[in-house]
Amino acid sequence: MYLVSSLYKAKGLFKTTSEKLLLDFKRRHTPYMVQPEYRIYEMNKRLQSRTEDSDNLWWDAFATEFFEDDATLTLSFCLEDGPKRYTIGRTLIPRYFSTVFEGGVTDLYYILKHSKESYHNSSITVDCDQCTMVTQHGKPMFTKVCTEGRLILEFTFDDLMRIKTWHFTIRQYRELVPRSILAMHAQDPQVLEQLSKNITRMGLTNFTLNYLRLCVILEPMQELMSRHKTYNLSPRDCLKTCLFQKWQRMVAPPAEPTRQPTTKRRKRKNSTSSTSNSSAGNNANSTNSKKKSAAANLSLSSQVPELGALQSCSLNPGRDGALCHSTAVTPTGQFKEKH
Repeated sequence: MYLVSSLYKAKGLFKTTSEKLLLDFKRRHTPYMVQPEYRIYEMNKRLQSRTEDSDNLWWDAFATEFFEDDATLTLSFCLEDGPKRYTIGRTLIPRYFSTVFEGGVTDLYYILKHSKESYHNSSITVDCDQCTMVTQHGKPMFTKVCTEGRLILEFTFDDLMRIKTWHFTIRQYRELVPRSILAMHAQDPQVLEQLSKNITRMGLTNFTLNYLRLCVILEPMQELMSRHKTYNLSPRDCLKTCLFQKWQRMVAPPAEPTRQPTTKRRKRKNSTSSTSNSSAGNNANSTNSKKKSAAANLSLSSQVPELGALQSCSLNPGRDGALCHSTAVTPTGQFKEKH
């Protein structure tokens, strides 16, 4: 390198090393604002900088840097009991990445090959059919797991370029054990039998799978949790208000689109036709007024004569220890609980 730089200096291409560095910087690729794959590279570097002391604040900062406020993360794979599909929101994404390391993983990074990019007005979509999620496991044994699948990412087209949707479809996985470990325990059949067993299911640890199953319950409860945090209501009151608002949306008629009035030119007509038209208009107005009065006299009870009991799950146990109680909604909008 020193010999090459000396030759360049002799030929007068650049005078100092700083000029060479500036030339190399200009020859680099454009910033990541137009290259979404570079954001994955940055995310890999951030995951590698994780320490054992990284707490929830660190994971929240990680998710804030790389995911939008309304981002969603979806995982699709097939287990022994059939295909699975889990979708979690922005508030549950930090915990998902932390569960990966809690399951014995010491390193995590993503490799994208032959990805296709498509630009839209406000977003950029990256479709990678050959994506590999590599996890290095330190326990229960030293194993490298390569999870292959298709990764579809949607980035916001702005300066931050954060992920809006993450969809990873897992096709297959491979667990690699070093030959040195096999050679060390070649004479121990029990250890060899343990090494032959898989430590993951479709490349995911049991910690991650259990968390995804728990998210099926936690994701619908996000509205209750946010209402409890905002208004400081009890769990039972939060459930009542959410059910009442959903009932109001079901009962309320759909909003009709507004139509612009059409302007027509007035034409002169004979007196006989005008009198006949005025009488017909008066008859139509009277019939319309009768219809409106009849519709106004219809009450909510006549439209919805009988509302069934809404079975809901309470956050507090009932009298007999059961977690469920029925809440009946009366036509007047009041709640009656039946334990």
